[in-house]
Amino acid sequence: MTQTKKTTIVLFSGDYDKAMAAYIIANGAAAYDHEVTIFHTFWGLNALRKDEDVMLPKKKSFIEKMFGKMMPRGSDNMGLSKMNFAGMGPKMIKDVIKKHNAVPLPQLIEMAQEQNIKLVACTMTMDLLGLQQEELLEGIEYAGVAAYLGDAQDGNVNLFI
Repeated sequence: MTQTKKTTIVLFSGDYDKAMAAYIIANGAAAYDHEVTIFHTFWGLNALRKDEDVMLPKKKSFIEKMFGKMMPRGSDNMGLSKMNFAGMGPKMIKDVIKKHNAVPLPQLIEMAQEQNIKLVACTMTMDLLGLQQEELLEGIEYAGVAAYLGDAQDGNVNLFI
């Protein structure tokens, strides 16, 4: 009997290129029959934000509203870790991705969901940044660090991006 291999990734970065790397690794691991978890915390939560503005059930504080305005809304609006060039870098890399028929980040996230990769939003960070579940993609899970550690302790591959 073969043991199920597990891969866990902590996505801390809110950079487009780093999130793309995390999702390429996750989708690759899932294709090789790994159980995969991506734990999104701090700026990595931006990959799970919806593109559109949503009506929220509860009001946000001033600071929470500021975080909401300063953070990119949705994975396609994230900046690059290097060579951002006031927003020109992401446009250039997306052109390169398209030219080479590579898969852009929003589609990598969709692929991850189709492959049943567990996408987890860190609830503690959501509280700190004032993010509400309605602002994030459908079909994801919400948990704290203990749930991530439960997945990671049996992990064959554990990454922090």
